[in-house]
Amino acid sequence: MTESTERMVRDAGLDPAQVRRVIEDALTEDLGPGFLDVTSVATIPAGQTDTADLVARADGVVAGLAVAAAVFELVGEVTGAGRTVEVSLVAHDGARVARGDVLATVTGPTRLLLTAERTALNLLCRMSGVATHTRAWADALAGTKALVLDTRKTTPGLRALEKYAVRAGGGTNKRMGLHDVAMIKDNHKLAAGGVSAAYRRVREAFPDVPVQVEVDTLAEAVEAVEAGADFLLLDNMTPETLTAVVAAVGDRAELEATGGLTLDVAARYAATGVDFLSVGALTHSSPILDIALDLRTE
Repeated sequence: MTESTERMVRDAGLDPAQVRRVIEDALTEDLGPGFLDVTSVATIPAGQTDTADLVARADGVVAGLAVAAAVFELVGEVTGAGRTVEVSLVAHDGARVARGDVLATVTGPTRLLLTAERTALNLLCRMSGVATHTRAWADALAGTKALVLDTRKTTPGLRALEKYAVRAGGGTNKRMGLHDVAMIKDNHKLAAGGVSAAYRRVREAFPDVPVQVEVDTLAEAVEAVEAGADFLLLDNMTPETLTAVVAAVGDRAELEATGGLTLDVAARYAATGVDFLSVGALTHSSPILDIALDLRTE
């Protein structure tokens, strides 16, 4: 990928090497062991060049333009064609776009444009769909202290891209994986013998790792805070119970409402005074934002 695209990828908090691996795997999946697009090779002369536009087919929030650009820039290298595609971005990640808006323009060998098309769109549409869904949640929470959080319910191999899309849509990332934050959930509590025992064991084993504790009742929330926890997941609690937890815990811990939340109740849950609402659906159930590649005919 070009230096400018690599810089945009880094500025998005993504690792260019990881993005390259995702793209190479996706192109390999499309092109097979021979790295061949049989339709484009058969129908398009090798020397033909064209320009095409990436166009929004629906209103939404765009995310992943640098990733899509990298697909077009790498396709010649991956296929062995050795020729390059020039990409000009028109929109920017996080922007609201309308049906018919041109998001980017690509110019280069027509075979390469069409070979890269689906891989670029798969990633761009997916990331933009996550960003669009996240923006709806961020808008629903506007005016409250609560922020919307993502979860680990991501597409295998695409976690970094999907979590970036959440950020582009106005959301906040939770942990990236099992390595960077300890999250004591119900099964951990059962295996360890309770909230306090589980918290103590994590603290002894990994004193520098942030610890979050999932609780189901007001009593468990108080127990966890008294054990030392400063971040609680309040699982499947009613707004009334959440309000009681906020009153009991005060500012001793950050509080996250989680479990079965929907947009139509978002404001009600945020009004309880919790700091976060976590929504697995941001990544596991967001529909794509429809975006197309239109080859110019003039």
